[in-house]
Amino acid sequence: MDASELLAGVRLLPVVTVDDAQLSARLGRCLEDAGFTAVEVTLRTEHALDALAAMVQACPNLMVGAGSVRRAEQFEAVARAGAAFAVSPGATDGLLDAANLPYVPGAATASECLRLLERGYRLQKFFPAEANGGVAALRALSAPLPEVRFCPTGGIDQHNVADYLALDTVACVGGSWFAPADLISAGRFDEISLRAQAARMVAG
Repeated sequence: MDASELLAGVRLLPVVTVDDAQLSARLGRCLEDAGFTAVEVTLRTEHALDALAAMVQACPNLMVGAGSVRRAEQFEAVARAGAAFAVSPGATDGLLDAANLPYVPGAATASECLRLLERGYRLQKFFPAEANGGVAALRALSAPLPEVRFCPTGGIDQHNVADYLALDTVACVGGSWFAPADLISAGRFDEISLRAQAARMVAG
């Protein structure tokens, strides 16, 4: 199964950064209770793999993916941790060759998108979305590439998420505004729950 099939129906993908296994398990349950079916745990912290594994174990009905995959050897590590899918900010031949689970590689230009299409990737991460021109840039990029479905991430929040989701070529949007790292590390899950429910309502 490729990522487009695995994530079909996911419209808002939480992108979270957590460095503590116990907090990660609580976060997964919090997001699951708010109605999310998938989450991306970024590999940006020292204990990110432990946090990912803890969320997988605590939330068997939640599709837990690994984000910020940057090196080929990380695919084996995230697969062992139980990741259901992987996401990268960009793409290299090494990453594409090593992908051993459903994968969403990143692209920001037409050439990058075409290269990924040649490798069979129809679901691609548009990153960093806002820094690369936001909705207007993605609309222009999508026009000659109607077969590509995008998951824009980066700089998206409650004020612009609906604009991205309104684009026909956007499959889902990745965001962290409703579960930011500072609230996670502080264990403020009641606040995260409220913000997550509000985000789900905005995203539809």
